[in-house]
Amino acid sequence: MTGPILNHLQMRELNLGPLTEAARKASPWQHWSLARDEQQVAWLLLDRADAAVNSLSEAVLLELGEILEQLSAELPSGLVLRSAKVSGFCVGADISEFRELKDAAEIVPKLQQAHAIADRLAALSCPTVAVIHGGCLGGGLELALCCDYRLALPDAKLGLPEILLGLHPGLGGTARLTHLIDPIEAMTLMLTGRTLDARRAKKSGLVDSLIEERHVARAVAAAVAGDIKGHDSGMRERLLTTTPARHLEARQMRAKSAEKANPAHYPAPEALIRLWEEHGGDAEAMRREEIASFAGLLSGATAQNLVRVFFLREKLKRTGKAANSGIERVHVIGAGAMGGDIAAWCALQGLQVSLFDTQVQSLAGAVKRTAELCRKRRLCERETQAVLDRLIPDLKNRGVASADLVLEAVPEQLDLKREIFRQLEPQLKADALLATNTSSIPLEELAEKLQNPGRFVGLHFFNPVAKMQLVEVVEPKSAATESIARARAFVGRIGRLPVPVSSAPGFLVNRVLMPYLLEAILLFDEGVDAETIDRAAEAFGMPLGPLELADQVGLDICLAVAEMLRERLEQRIPQVPGWLHDKLEKGELGRKTGQGFYAWEQGKPQKREEKPEADAELLDRLLLPLLNSCMACLREGVVTDEELLDGAMIFGTGFAPFRGGPLHYARSRGSAEIAEKLAALAQKHGERFTPDPGWTEQPC
Repeated sequence: MTGPILNHLQMRELNLGPLTEAARKASPWQHWSLARDEQQVAWLLLDRADAAVNSLSEAVLLELGEILEQLSAELPSGLVLRSAKVSGFCVGADISEFRELKDAAEIVPKLQQAHAIADRLAALSCPTVAVIHGGCLGGGLELALCCDYRLALPDAKLGLPEILLGLHPGLGGTARLTHLIDPIEAMTLMLTGRTLDARRAKKSGLVDSLIEERHVARAVAAAVAGDIKGHDSGMRERLLTTTPARHLEARQMRAKSAEKANPAHYPAPEALIRLWEEHGGDAEAMRREEIASFAGLLSGATAQNLVRVFFLREKLKRTGKAANSGIERVHVIGAGAMGGDIAAWCALQGLQVSLFDTQVQSLAGAVKRTAELCRKRRLCERETQAVLDRLIPDLKNRGVASADLVLEAVPEQLDLKREIFRQLEPQLKADALLATNTSSIPLEELAEKLQNPGRFVGLHFFNPVAKMQLVEVVEPKSAATESIARARAFVGRIGRLPVPVSSAPGFLVNRVLMPYLLEAILLFDEGVDAETIDRAAEAFGMPLGPLELADQVGLDICLAVAEMLRERLEQRIPQVPGWLHDKLEKGELGRKTGQGFYAWEQGKPQKREEKPEADAELLDRLLLPLLNSCMACLREGVVTDEELLDGAMIFGTGFAPFRGGPLHYARSRGSAEIAEKLAALAQKHGERFTPDPGWTEQPC
């Protein structure tokens, strides 16, 4: 669905007022162009040099300061601020510069300089108009907030997502937004980091008018003439100028924020709430205090690690941009939970998908889940119907012959998968890719009897498909280089993060995760209750404890992967207690059957109200096997570098993002300490804790 919209944008000509291509090339500034039209309205265009999108680097802001000084000396009748890039208005700060700023004393003067420039724009004594298309995020929106009017085109997306980096707005946006629109709505927008489309932005008062590209000049003229009515933030804004009223609202905000993120791990929400609570009645004071608050956050470990995570995501994205997949038609074998949801996701992303299963009810269930996915993503009826039209239930397996990619997603049985490939291969197009969604079977074993193993790869999705961003692109030695490149590009094409991994037992994520889950099971076997075990992991920052996660995955799947890994990595994988087999025989498989380590009701585990204290030694027993497996995978070349591994574990398992990834966390503790603690645990609990040689051969 995004493809046609982007193509339309790429073909669109932007109304850039008096700034012809020649005039822009003659600009004395590297990132900005300025010209006046016949009405003496100045058009100021942002076009960051050597970049596909606009972002606010220090150099971009310094140039803006020079331009505003010039405009103040010779005031135009109005000022239009817009982007010259089709890609959008401005995506915010240049985050790469954040990596260099680790000392609050260094950050504060830079912020003060940036604030002075933004304040100069806000104080300009002529009407100022921001014309917004595409992304207008973070610092980009903060610049737009300095203008008197904001005019948005239909494709505009506006938001302040700094909270996702462990920060809050730092260019005056905290004060300007809470004084422009309903303060509670403004705080919610900043605390969640969500974006608003143009229509919702207009409804909130963030945008003054919605316009089409062809009407830009007319709308600008109306704004400069004062014919566009400004937004009144209403009675609630006036009430919340009082400190007691803000105290009441702040209490509720804290409670809601704490439900989503532990304040001890993620300090930005509390910093933002406190900033508004204490200074929300005085915009100037709030902007001033915003500087110190932002500097404190940016110099802290959480923000630095979350900035690292941002770049880990970008690195994973880049692995999917090296080639054109050429994949427009996908055929999925198996309409179960994974296969059906993979097909749904591909259809949602604009691909034609046929879905084969021998059971009509399985196909019907997949279609029903697809419609539900569309509803959750707030698609309108027309958009939902378009997605469903692209998803074709296929009882006859006819979609194989026309597919660019055929993906198998049947149960983890080697013989079953081999038989499916034997039947499929003669029907495939000459250039079609053949892929498996296996979570654990080495691809060399699956490819043994293929006539053309060069086109065979692994595409291991994670459950739930619509939420989990990572896809392991498993690369058997027999796969052609072109096939691997196309597989990675396909993953990028459907909005997922590809991580290239070798065809080793359990690949990467399951290989690393299983020792962690099994150690939790052994602790449970020793008599430690489930809540205590899970609480230790959650206190560390994991989104779920290991036993709740095992219930979510399914105890049958956990056992199958554990036994496969034990067969191939004998001394590193402990024997599963016999009672776990008994639970499976009784049908206690976890969430899907309503009973596992926990009883499940309405999709939620039933836990005791009291929160048991986390235990440091218990945490090390859980965590160190995971870190040890990470090091083994890096040393053995299952993944090529530490950044890809850390990114995969964050986006594939939810490993505490604020810690920057498992090996990054290990480096912060020190490889020598990790090796010593593993050796001590090995003496006490057995050889499964034996430190991997990589801790000394490749110290973090």
